[in-house]
Amino acid sequence: MARGRRLERRPQAGPALDSRAMGANTLLRTRTLRVEDYRCEVDRAAQPYTELHHGFSISYVRKGSFGYRTRGTAHELVAGSVLVGRPGEEYVCTHDHAAGDECLSLHFAPELVESVGGEGERWRAGALPPLAELVVLGELAQSAADGRSDLGLDELALCLAARFVAVAGGRDARLPRPPEHDRRRAVDAALWIDAHAHEEIDLDAAARESGLSAFHFLRTFAKVLGVTPHQYLLRTRLRRAARLLADEDRAITEIAFAVGFGDLSNFVRTFHRAAGVSPRAFRRAARGDRKILQDRIAAAL
Repeated sequence: MARGRRLERRPQAGPALDSRAMGANTLLRTRTLRVEDYRCEVDRAAQPYTELHHGFSISYVRKGSFGYRTRGTAHELVAGSVLVGRPGEEYVCTHDHAAGDECLSLHFAPELVESVGGEGERWRAGALPPLAELVVLGELAQSAADGRSDLGLDELALCLAARFVAVAGGRDARLPRPPEHDRRRAVDAALWIDAHAHEEIDLDAAARESGLSAFHFLRTFAKVLGVTPHQYLLRTRLRRAARLLADEDRAITEIAFAVGFGDLSNFVRTFHRAAGVSPRAFRRAARGDRKILQDRIAAAL
């Protein structure tokens, strides 16, 4: 998760978060941008504390799960979600459902945020669920961060920020806080879907795993995570496909079947709708075809 500055308010009881369990590795630092690889291994029993965002940030969750409370609202983040930071906003992160998470955190100077149109309330603290338009760019940025793409990490950070502003501009990221048992069931179900996304999964199978009726499961999952189970399954598959396209030389057909798509044409159509380019063009972009990326930035702006 993206960490800000810790406030002096201490937890009332229970073990405090151990700073040794939280680490950020700075991958890139310029005058207007900082990119960090953030890995948190906090134990579920650790007592959360209030922190403060000291700048504008977007954190792409690539693994794990955690809770995030800010401005009187609560969010449950899973792989593919996006955490949004705004300077001066207080927040609390919790790990009562899973131990640890990994994020790619992008921190932007105010002038950079203004340049992509994120000024005012268009960039407010909160979180977004896994969205197809963001997961493919998030995975491409992660590939660049890992050194497996010829694209510049700064270029991809800017592209992701512009796309985030375009997607989140008319979206209310605030969600009512669901009951504890609903939050736990939804997060556990998302982790199960993530682990079995390459298999055939339908609503009934996921509902049975959660011990709920299909209707109750659908309603609970969507209320907690902001997407339906099918949307989360589809975006998990897209997230993995984007990583494989960027990192491996496997045939596109093989990748489609490996991540869980049963039909190549459906995969190509779905991927193009999410990324704005075909899987083949996305692979070329990951290998250094900057014209494709420039076109995507121009479209986002």
